[in-house]
Amino acid sequence: MTLRRLPRDFADSLSPSGRQALEGNKHRLTAETPLAWIAGAIGREKAAAMEVLLEKTMAPHLSPLSDAIPPESIAGQTRNYQERLKKVARLRTAYLERRGKAWAEAERIGLFAMMRAPSFRQFAEAVAGRPLDQKLGVQVLRYAPGDYQGPHTDHHPEDPRAKDGYIDVHLSLPSAAVADQFLVYARDGHLSEMVNVAAPGGIAVYRLPFWHYTTPLRAKRGQAAVARRWVILGTFLYAR
Repeated sequence: MTLRRLPRDFADSLSPSGRQALEGNKHRLTAETPLAWIAGAIGREKAAAMEVLLEKTMAPHLSPLSDAIPPESIAGQTRNYQERLKKVARLRTAYLERRGKAWAEAERIGLFAMMRAPSFRQFAEAVAGRPLDQKLGVQVLRYAPGDYQGPHTDHHPEDPRAKDGYIDVHLSLPSAAVADQFLVYARDGHLSEMVNVAAPGGIAVYRLPFWHYTTPLRAKRGQAAVARRWVILGTFLYAR
């Protein structure tokens, strides 16, 4: 399957499992867990074609996001167990909130049309279990071998609209050369839960904030040059 544009209606990308989530019959965030992972929510062939389209069109327009561990996080310690680690990460990304080359390319391939389709909001609301704001934030990320995000919460206490939480929806589109990449997240106060987000066509719905991190992407043997995982990310505030 080859795509020149992403599906105009988000629902057209979904597998039977994804449609069950869309219809509210499966996968719902609960008080006990902040994350719902719907494996294979996007049909395998369509997910592979979407990944190839993003690689051909969006990759040249991404910016590096690289925040390394500051040396003073160790050298500056004066007492035992005084560690403090800011959010660290390495990947490439484009925030699609301002017009520019990445924004124009995303518009051309139908990314905004797909994300703004009523079925995308319906999917997010069905899993979140509550109405969401009309405004949608959109971002794309690309992980290559060794790329990761360190432990963080995505908490925004200085933002009046986000301080009480919000919903992220991640469409996970790995190439066939990816061996694995895991999302580790907290439950009952411990970083004890883990899911392989490099499974083809999975969708993760997050009820933020909570502690989590993404492990370094690993390629299959001899395939590092073509191993990557794309993420299309939609962010919803709760409806007023």
